[in-house]
Amino acid sequence: MKQTSRFMRFLGGRDLFYMLALLLLIGITIFIYNQISFIFYPLNVILSTIAPPVILAFIVYYLLNPIVNLLERMRIKRIWGILIIILGISGLLTGIILLSAPAIQSQVTDLAENFPTYLNQMGEGITTWLQNSFLGPYYDEGYNWFITNFSDIPEMIGGYLVDAFQSVRNVANTLTTVVVTIITFPFILFFLLKDGDRFKRFSLKLLPPKYRKDVNHILHNMDTQVGSYIQGQIIVASCIGILLFIGYLIIGLDYAITLAIIAAITSVVPYLGPTIAIIPAIIIALVDSPFMLLKLAIVWAAVQFLEGNFVSPNIMGRTMKIHPLTIIIVLLIAGNLIGIIGVILGIPGYAMLKVIVTYLFSKFKQRYNKYYGEDYGSYQLSDEEETD
Repeated sequence: MKQTSRFMRFLGGRDLFYMLALLLLIGITIFIYNQISFIFYPLNVILSTIAPPVILAFIVYYLLNPIVNLLERMRIKRIWGILIIILGISGLLTGIILLSAPAIQSQVTDLAENFPTYLNQMGEGITTWLQNSFLGPYYDEGYNWFITNFSDIPEMIGGYLVDAFQSVRNVANTLTTVVVTIITFPFILFFLLKDGDRFKRFSLKLLPPKYRKDVNHILHNMDTQVGSYIQGQIIVASCIGILLFIGYLIIGLDYAITLAIIAAITSVVPYLGPTIAIIPAIIIALVDSPFMLLKLAIVWAAVQFLEGNFVSPNIMGRTMKIHPLTIIIVLLIAGNLIGIIGVILGIPGYAMLKVIVTYLFSKFKQRYNKYYGEDYGSYQLSDEEETD
């Protein structure tokens, strides 16, 4: 009886029943929402419209907030520091865009027009090689089998094209979302930089005093983890883009600046991003010549070596340590659930979840040591866990 009583106290005693009742209430709420979700369609539209500029504003907030804090320590009022940074970066980006836009636009247009030709040339080259190699007889048999069994592919493609044309309105909705995001996110960013700490303190005051310290601890760790990750990943992606641009110029690869920009953007997603970025460069190099493909491989290997041994270790040192396999699994699951947004936000979301789980596990270890440590051995606690 004594052991059972201690076990119940370990689980929380009477608080356990309140927690179970709360979880039951949440489950009932989710079930009811699922049955009458159509009523909340306007709310879903509002949230889907607000979410992109808010997410973008938070990403830029983590990039600019350290600079604003530095200016504030230099005795520049926060609001003036925010205005100086926003105006300065806006002017710098405008100048860069105006100077580089003609070259980028020309390369992007040319690449979009010629890329199908590159694909056809690559396909013809592979076909010729297969026909002239020891795989030639097997290729002819496979080709005849393909023609026999898939002769209706043009009709299938036509059907898909009809469906695509019927989905043009989705493109219009996407463009509307992009325009709304670009217009509204600077205002959200301004107030985040100006009143972010004040909003956090106000939110904590809404909570019961008993939970404020715990919630503040969790929010602080989330802020550190996510902020460090976003800052580091964007800086690393920019370094990769610059290094690849220099390498592409050295080897004389066509569309150097466009391919480097694609690599910088996709490298924001770890592991999967660089793999996607190299595909168009490989196709262009392969059509050019096998020697160009070899030079591209050397440039890519050199950039990956510099990024893996010098850039990432120094820039990403303060971020959470996640095993590469965990990152790939998180990206695949998040991408399957939410699409491209999930791929971009999967790792920051995992970081926040990891902070919560780690904190709950530290509380579990403390409670275990309190009720069972003397009899069965205690967990070893870190200095931070002992002071919680």
